[in-house]
Amino acid sequence: MQSMLKAIRHRGTHEGTCFGTRVSLGSRRLPIFDLEDSSQPIFNEDKIIVLVGNGEIYNFRELNSELEARGHSIRTYGDLEYIVHLYEQHGVDFWNKLRGMFAVALYDIKEDTLLLSRYHLGIKPLFYRKNASSFLFSLQ
Repeated sequence: MQSMLKAIRHRGTHEGTCFGTRVSLGSRRLPIFDLEDSSQPIFNEDKIIVLVGNGEIYNFRELNSELEARGHSIRTYGDLEYIVHLYEQHGVDFWNKLRGMFAVALYDIKEDTLLLSRYHLGIKPLFYRKNASSFLFSLQ
């Protein structure tokens, strides 16, 4: 993991990792706003949903009232945090709630499920490779 993150050090100053039994996630990014609190990977409140991603969610402020009314604690000003809470509320249908450009990987630790998605126009690339023993991906 560290060699992959080192290879993309030009992508930003903030680095984070999450290691599971079957899935490991790493992120290197250049934060635009909420420089201190929106580090990745991003977790939900009980740390069973984890996300890494790149992009911008245009309607995150609109989503704030819905999620707080349902008891979610939004801890950052980062727009990608809203995705983990939307997943908790709507399952995989949460994609329909988002407006923006993004490529994200969301890992549900409890269900042992990895979801990869990108904005339908593909402005934010998502690359992957699968072979007999592994599945690798990169969000840019």
